[in-house]
Amino acid sequence: MHIIVVGCGRVGARLATQLHSAEATSGQHHTVAVLDRNEAAFTRLPDTFPGTRIVGVGFDRDRLREAGVDHADGVVAVTGGDNSNIATARVARDEFGVERVVARIYDPRRAEIYERLGIPTVATVRWTVDRVLRHVLTDAPEPDWTDPTATVELVERTVAARWAARRVAELEDATGSRAVALSRNGTTIIASSAALLQDGDVAWLAVDRTNIADMDRALAIDDTVGAGHGGHH
Repeated sequence: MHIIVVGCGRVGARLATQLHSAEATSGQHHTVAVLDRNEAAFTRLPDTFPGTRIVGVGFDRDRLREAGVDHADGVVAVTGGDNSNIATARVARDEFGVERVVARIYDPRRAEIYERLGIPTVATVRWTVDRVLRHVLTDAPEPDWTDPTATVELVERTVAARWAARRVAELEDATGSRAVALSRNGTTIIASSAALLQDGDVAWLAVDRTNIADMDRALAIDDTVGAGHGGHH
């Protein structure tokens, strides 16, 4: 995968470094380009960092092309400005067709608006880097919580279009999980088994850790999920 990180502050530098480390530990090939308007910001990267360093702003089309946006799998905008981050994310998605874009947004009201436009946002909290990685490396999601016995995990999954207008109970029956919460348009609620799902909802599911692979397979099946599961909870 090729990922562009815009902004080489503490979060951007850590993200770029972890992407490189993920390649070393997983064997998957990741290339990283880091873009920042201040060349001195690149001193936050380790001397061994092999990625590309580019001076400029993230919504500059020429700088994005130089960073490899034409073949990028993901673009992450984590500068110190909301406007710059959202402009970068929109240029990458709308003009260059990058599907996986993430913008760090400080203002929660703006974040809700951009979520409605289909641009994932992350808040400025200590686990920003972990949440960004989940958005751009969707083939290797990590649990949000694991119980002390390592039996039950709480995982985050985005609801695909095939589940739209189906009840939470159907998803639970099909996946062997229990829905704990749903997030939609920036608002999170406790999940009700009778609630109807929408395309793009984020669901937090409690599942036996040995059943996660089966759960993900069931989530990917495009059929009538209610058949043969014995009704709702």
